[in-house]
Amino acid sequence: MGEKVLSSLRRLAVTHPLLVDLLVSVLITAVTLSFALAFSANTADPGYALRPMDTAGVGLTLLGNLSLAWRRQAPLAVLALSCVTTLAFHTMGYDARLNEVAPLLALYTVTYRRTPAVSLPCALVVAALWWHAAFLGPDDFTWPNVAQSTIIVAIAWSFGTSTRLLVARNQRLAELSERLRREQEYRAHRAVTQERVRIARELHDVVAHHMSVIVIQAGLARYVLGSDPDTARGALATVADTGSEVMGEMRRLLTVLRVDPDEDADPEGYDPAPSLQRVEQLVERVRSAGVPVEVSISGTVRPLPPGIDMCAYRILQECLTNVLKHAGSATARVSLRYGPELELRVTDDGRGPASTGNGDGHGLIGMRERVKLYKGTITAGGTPSGGFEVVAVLPLPTPGADDQPAEPQGELPDA
Repeated sequence: MGEKVLSSLRRLAVTHPLLVDLLVSVLITAVTLSFALAFSANTADPGYALRPMDTAGVGLTLLGNLSLAWRRQAPLAVLALSCVTTLAFHTMGYDARLNEVAPLLALYTVTYRRTPAVSLPCALVVAALWWHAAFLGPDDFTWPNVAQSTIIVAIAWSFGTSTRLLVARNQRLAELSERLRREQEYRAHRAVTQERVRIARELHDVVAHHMSVIVIQAGLARYVLGSDPDTARGALATVADTGSEVMGEMRRLLTVLRVDPDEDADPEGYDPAPSLQRVEQLVERVRSAGVPVEVSISGTVRPLPPGIDMCAYRILQECLTNVLKHAGSATARVSLRYGPELELRVTDDGRGPASTGNGDGHGLIGMRERVKLYKGTITAGGTPSGGFEVVAVLPLPTPGADDQPAEPQGELPDA
C-alpha cells in the first residue's frame, strides 16, 4: 500500500509539478500559522513572542510561504521574496522561530537548479537570515542556535548540490544510452549492408564463372552437333556437370540465408566452401571450354585459413572467367607460390579486358575488395606481350599459428 502511494506521488510530481509545489506551499503556510497561534497563546515563553500575530504578520506569512508554489519556475525570485518577507517578519517583532522554512526550501531549489557559483552566495544569505533569528531569541541559546542554523543551511545546500549532480549524471547516462542505441542500430544496418554486399559478390562469382562455361560449351555443342557428335556429347556433359556444380553452390548460399538465427545450424545442410583444393576441378572445367590452362605450384603447400583459402579461390575463378570472356583463343597460366605470403598469378596471352577500354569491371573491383579485407595487395593490367596479368598477394600466418584462422582486417564497402 505504501509503495503504491509513493509511486502515485512520484507520477504526480512528474506530471503536475506546479500542483505539487502549490500543495507543499499551502501545507507549510498552514503549519506556520498553526505554530503562530500556539506560540501566541503561550505567553509564558520568554524571549520570542514580542508581538502577537495580526493582519500584517499573517500577510507576510502568506506571501513568503505561498510563493514556494513557483520555486521551480523562478527559483532566485522566490528565494529573494521569501528572505525579504522573513526578514521583515522578524524585524517587525514577530516570533523569530516562524517563517524560516520557506527560505530553506527555496535555497534547496536554487542549489538544485543553479551552479555553486550562484548557490553559495545564496546559502550565505539564508545563513545570515537564520543567524539574525538566532540573535533575536534568548541569550542563553544564541550560539547553539547559530551553530544549529549553520548546520541546517549546510545540509540544505548539500542536498541540493547532490540532487543537481545526480540529475546531471542521469541525463548523461540517458544521452549515452540513446547514443548507444543509435550506434547499435547503425551497426545492425551496416551489418545487413555488408552481408548484402558479400552475398552479391558470392552470387557474381558463382553465376559469372559457371554461366560463362555453360554458354561456351552449349554454343560448341550446337556448332558441332551434326558434324562431331562425340564432341557435342562431351560439351553437353560439361554443361551438365557445370550446372550441377553451380546448383550446389547456389544451394549452399541459400541454405545460409534460410538459417534461423535462433536455431542451431545443421552442419549437414552445408556444402564445403570453395577452396584451393578444388583448383584442378576448376582448371579442368576451363580447359573443357577450349582454353588451355597451365598450372604451377611452388613452395610448401599447407592448409590455409578458411577466409584466405576461399578468397584465393574466388580470385582465381574470376580471373579464369575473364579469360573465357575476354581473351579469346589464348593460353592461361596459373602460378601459386606458398611462402610467408600466398602469391597468386594468372596470366594470359590474349587481348584481355584492358583492350575493351576499361579493365575495372565488377569482377576486378570485387577482387580488390576481397584482397583488401585480408590486408593483401592486387595488381591487374596488360603485359608487354599484349596479354593480361593479375597478381594477388595475401599475407599468411606463421606456420606455428596455422591453427588460428585469419580474420578480415577491414570492412566491406557500402552497397
